[in-house]
Amino acid sequence: MIDTDTFIQTLRDRLAAPLPGREAQFKMAFAHRVEELQRKLNPPDNAKTACVLLAIWQELDVWHTALIRRTENPRDRHSGQISFPGGRHDEGDDSFVYTALREANEEIGILPQKVEVLGEMTDLYIPVSNFIVRPFVGFLTEPPAFQLQPGEVQQVFAPTLSYFQDPASRSTADVMVGGQLLVREVPCFMIEDRPVWGATAMILSEFLALIS
Repeated sequence: MIDTDTFIQTLRDRLAAPLPGREAQFKMAFAHRVEELQRKLNPPDNAKTACVLLAIWQELDVWHTALIRRTENPRDRHSGQISFPGGRHDEGDDSFVYTALREANEEIGILPQKVEVLGEMTDLYIPVSNFIVRPFVGFLTEPPAFQLQPGEVQQVFAPTLSYFQDPASRSTADVMVGGQLLVREVPCFMIEDRPVWGATAMILSEFLALIS
């Protein structure tokens, strides 16, 4: 087993090198999504920016990450979906990484001072909500004590990284896109019988390529 320091340094080095990028992301995207993104190589000028944190930490020599289930909200195009903690970049935020850390703290109580940011993965445009998502990878120096944000986060999950590395965690599901369009057999990871799909699955796919 690779020791913690070696794993973290290797991951930091890989994040600083050319990333797996779109090729790795598209492995967990449904066909229509790939076609849509390929048509829109350059997001529109009015696209907003959101930042998410892919947090990793060790408990009893096992690596974990954190995912949230968003509270049901008819005004939220991603209502009820599973995602990484994160949110919109505000004008008052010092940087994009600051946004990711602020949102992770607000949504599930991850303390910014306990996060060692290792780097940033490939950004991803989400046409349905017109957001460019910037994913950051952060190593937590101690296991988190989750505190869920009322009205925003319904549930938090702490799956192991080895779970996602197992091909058996990958499946397909019928999902509703934008609350209007039912898309069948979308590639996804399953967490407690709930699909992790779309941008979250695509970000996970690139991360798994980095640690493989």
